[in-house]
Amino acid sequence: MDLISLFPILKLDLFNISAIIITLSALFGYINIKWLKLPTTIGLMVVAILFTVVLLGSSLVNPSLYDFAERIIGSIDFRHVVLDVMLGYLLFAGAMHTNFDQLRVQRWPVIVFSTLGVITSTFLVGGASFYLFKLLGIEIAFIHCLLFGALISPTDPIAVLGILKSAGVPKKLETKIVGESLFNDGVGVVVFLTIMSIATGGTGHGTDHGHGGTGFGDVAMLFGQEVIGGIIFGALIGWVTFKMLKSIDDYDIEVLITLACVTGGYALAHALGLSAPLAMVVAGLIVGNDTVRGTAMSETTELYVDKFWELMDILLNAILFVLIGLELLVLDFQSYFVMAGIICIVLVLLCRYLSLILPVRFFRKKLDFVPNTATIMTWGGLRGGISIALALSLPPEMNRELIITITYAVVIFSIIVQGLTVGKLAKKLIGEEQMEMKLDDGHH
Repeated sequence: MDLISLFPILKLDLFNISAIIITLSALFGYINIKWLKLPTTIGLMVVAILFTVVLLGSSLVNPSLYDFAERIIGSIDFRHVVLDVMLGYLLFAGAMHTNFDQLRVQRWPVIVFSTLGVITSTFLVGGASFYLFKLLGIEIAFIHCLLFGALISPTDPIAVLGILKSAGVPKKLETKIVGESLFNDGVGVVVFLTIMSIATGGTGHGTDHGHGGTGFGDVAMLFGQEVIGGIIFGALIGWVTFKMLKSIDDYDIEVLITLACVTGGYALAHALGLSAPLAMVVAGLIVGNDTVRGTAMSETTELYVDKFWELMDILLNAILFVLIGLELLVLDFQSYFVMAGIICIVLVLLCRYLSLILPVRFFRKKLDFVPNTATIMTWGGLRGGISIALALSLPPEMNRELIITITYAVVIFSIIVQGLTVGKLAKKLIGEEQMEMKLDDGHH
């Protein structure tokens, strides 16, 4: 008798799947806090991966539990959950707690890193991976390699925000990495959609946006509509939210207004064909701005709004990183896929470093960059759920299984290895004394 027949009440509907994932997240979080004591997001994912490995091992004796778990994970539309449900809330929460004044000072490098940096990295990774796959005897079209470059180039704000908080990186450098990650995933999604549109002849297969036309003018139109339109729309809903908060003093309704700003704003941005992630970043920066807070919220409201969004951030992060760990259940493990993934870890890091060198050199003297900024930003530019979600949106004929496997390898290495060592690397490259000074400067 298999496990599913033992538990007939557990139908795989939305509520029961949510109940299982939330229960596992709480259990894994407890195991991490009690024994592993890793940073929460990393610890949750490590425990989830270990749990998956145990399930794989148990399948050799009795496959029922593994089959049940595989069915649960297979029934979750990871792309939809990350890009359409979680992302807006996480970006808004992250932007709300980003130092607006520091970000304003660093705005030009952040803009360059999150636009030209992503585009440069997309073509570097795409070109290098194309020749790598050829060497490994893997047949793949160049444009499919560009799709891999587009989905792996943006750093993930969810991973970055969750891990850098405890890494002890100097504030000026943290602002660059966090600011870049907040904006570049919106740009990266647009670049990915554009290349996808070209690859499919304008049908937009595998995405929610079907944009016809693949000429330069069409690409520029798409970029302008998504990116610039998203930023303007985010500023508009942020301003409307600010005005509503300012006109009343009732903390529970004001918390609800901020929730409506994200939920309604994200849905409306999608419906209008604008970049919903960028809209949420801009709205979050406006609502979280110290000037807006001081004029629109009472101390009580500010406390409740902050605590609500901190809790939302923690809970959704916990669920997301557990899901990333459990996605291991549905990967197609072929030896040459895994080999390609290991090599791509180095390749992606190298391409990110090359895409940062010129902008860092250009802005270094003007904005008092810390030593070895490009190296630390390369190692601190973590990949996460957004890259996996985009990889899962690829149709099977675009080497989907290969790209999912190598993306997963890069993401796991990024979060666990880079995430655990970025603080130590920064201390070593900047120097303990200078790092203390930079941290103090950031606080002032």
